[in-house]
Amino acid sequence: APIVIALLFILYFAFYGYMSSMLTMPFAAKVIFIAIPVVMIIVMVCTLIERIKEIRKGENDDLGKY
Repeated sequence: APIVIALLFILYFAFYGYMSSMLTMPFAAKVIFIAIPVVMIIVMVCTLIERIKEIRKGENDDLGKY
């Protein structure tokens, strides 16, 4: 399930970045509107890797830490 959710979010952010690049606006604004989804994709991949490591340790429930 985490992989599917992460892929859906990554596809959403990639689509958002692509659509932002198609808009007519100043270059600086384009860079910002493209950088935000790229950063979010990186965060999503890092979160997915961390979650996969947790699952491999046998920690199926995130709430076990709290």
